[in-house]
Amino acid sequence: MNSAATFADEPRKLEWIGVTPRQLAGFIAMVFGMFMAILDIQIVSASLQEIQAGISASSDEIPWVQTAYLIAEVVMIPLSGFLARVFSTRTLFFTAAVGFTAASALCATATTINEMIVYRAIQGFIGGGMIPSVFAVAFSLFPRSKQNIVSPIIGLVATLAPTIGPTVGGYLTDTYSWHWLFLVNVGPGILVATAVFFLVDFDKPNYALLDRFDYVGLLSMALFLGSLEYVLEEGPRYDWLDDQTIATFTVLTVVGAIVFFWRAFTAADPIVELRAFKNRNFAFGSVFSFTLGIGLYGLTYVYPVYLGQVRGYDSLMIGQTMFVTGVAMFLTAPISGRLAGTVDPRIMMLIGFVGFALGTYIASYITPDWDFWELLVPQILRGASLMLCMVPITNLSLGTLPLEQMKNASGLFNLTRNLGGAVGLAMINTILNKRLDLHLARLHEQVAWGHQAAEERLAMMQQNFTNAMHSDGNMAALKKLAMMVRNQANVLSFADLFLVLTVLFVIAGLFTLLMKKPAPVPAGVGGH
Repeated sequence: MNSAATFADEPRKLEWIGVTPRQLAGFIAMVFGMFMAILDIQIVSASLQEIQAGISASSDEIPWVQTAYLIAEVVMIPLSGFLARVFSTRTLFFTAAVGFTAASALCATATTINEMIVYRAIQGFIGGGMIPSVFAVAFSLFPRSKQNIVSPIIGLVATLAPTIGPTVGGYLTDTYSWHWLFLVNVGPGILVATAVFFLVDFDKPNYALLDRFDYVGLLSMALFLGSLEYVLEEGPRYDWLDDQTIATFTVLTVVGAIVFFWRAFTAADPIVELRAFKNRNFAFGSVFSFTLGIGLYGLTYVYPVYLGQVRGYDSLMIGQTMFVTGVAMFLTAPISGRLAGTVDPRIMMLIGFVGFALGTYIASYITPDWDFWELLVPQILRGASLMLCMVPITNLSLGTLPLEQMKNASGLFNLTRNLGGAVGLAMINTILNKRLDLHLARLHEQVAWGHQAAEERLAMMQQNFTNAMHSDGNMAALKKLAMMVRNQANVLSFADLFLVLTVLFVIAGLFTLLMKKPAPVPAGVGGH
């Protein structure tokens, strides 16, 4: 009777997803937590000017509102796998949700740039623990036969959150104030923490791992990844190794990397296990995740910069224009999930990267007059391509790994996407700066004295300004012409950048065929 009663008391699994209602509710709460953590990477990007005015920061200081978050997050993401094994997924995620919510509230109270940097670093570090946990749970809790349902959900959240960040941020800043960029997390954060505490119970802690904790590995990883993120963020602004501080952090990056990899291969229980890279699909998938990070974070950065610098859009107008990509992703997610069960995932990735390439190729014809409608097709292609790539990349990378490697591998997989974004932003800023200087030099030659067309245009502008101002319009005309030249050089540098990205995505698409197609999964095979 006892065994029968025990069997009867077991919660029945939902057949369509393969887990109990409580497990599903706990997982959904975790997905919301991950959404908040990823959203906050980009939610400030369209509102930095308003934050700068609010905390009286200089133009050189204000980028640290974003940089501090990214540096701290990129250190926590690979560490989260170890912490989840020690303390359990429930304890890690609950602590991260509480800490992230508290740090968000602190960010809203910041009155100086130093306070904001510290609070954002805390927010990024703690929030970084929520992101890989969701991926690990998705591939260890749900049966493999249900991955085509789960993968589009986490893929959509992981890519949609940074994409709509500028939209959400622009709306909140325009409607309320920049403080609501952070206060918006408080209510949902409390709900997520409460739900995780009562609903999540997927694994047990293993405190014995603390006895062999690799402190040297932790410090070297923080030095390696933190310094690398700093170099990638600040390098384009200060001309890389020509700046003493960048050169110093580059040396620290190399030293940290050497010690970190030495400990990873020699420590009895390393802080981050790299065994997952022996799996061919995980290794290739991480490279594609890196490339996807460039397309995700890089293009989320490029379009607002163009719209702000060239078109003069405010944060709300930028957000409204960028919203197209989010809609395309949302509509493509269920299609991608359905295709993942019937189409070779390598073909899906190939189509996705070709879609990326087509979007950036169209954008390479950009002019100073492009606005919402001209950017519509490139943004739709980007949104649809993100989902067509994200689902098969995630499935191929994590779907074939042993369960005991899942937590560490999830951290590494998410790290590659964030590093791709960091490297992509550094590459993008460097290309824009170098090509801007080149095009300025060439255009200055075209408007120098002696060129008839330039002299005629200048004379016409001088006459117009003189008539309008009832005074000598020479200086005003010269300033206007200089602005026109710089604006045109800026647009030409964007066009060059889009061509470089086109080549990158085409190459990535060709390499997708090197991945190994996974064996079909029988309907009854479980993932836990």
